[in-house]
Amino acid sequence: MAPRRIRIETPRGAVFHNPNMKVVLEWNPNFKNKWEKKYSAAQKFVDSEVLRLCEPYTPLLTGMLIKSGTLGTEIGSGTVQWIAPYSKYQYYLERKTPSTTGPLRGSQWFARMKEVHKEEILRGARIRMARSGAGGGA
Repeated sequence: MAPRRIRIETPRGAVFHNPNMKVVLEWNPNFKNKWEKKYSAAQKFVDSEVLRLCEPYTPLLTGMLIKSGTLGTEIGSGTVQWIAPYSKYQYYLERKTPSTTGPLRGSQWFARMKEVHKEEILRGARIRMARSGAGGGA
């Protein structure tokens, strides 16, 4: 009886067990190109939407806190950060009175925005993943 050859395939590549009892891992050469475009498009969308949707929740006096989010974020990096020296203080500050510059503005702006818009952001990211790299390899 000839030795069995076992092959397990995934979109990223394949693992197979050959007759010499060696296990070999073959990477799909198209995996990186196809998926990197998709993840990159989705990440850029998420980063942009976080900044855009946080704006009405972010405290506003001069607008510099909001601008520090734009300046502190490299769209597509996966890290959105507000870099004004007082950002952390403003984020964790417990306000006793509502903001006079908008009903949503105040501390914990990202967490509050996420409660409202999380599904919208995820849906948009899924759409970007599906659109990006259409017609690409494996």
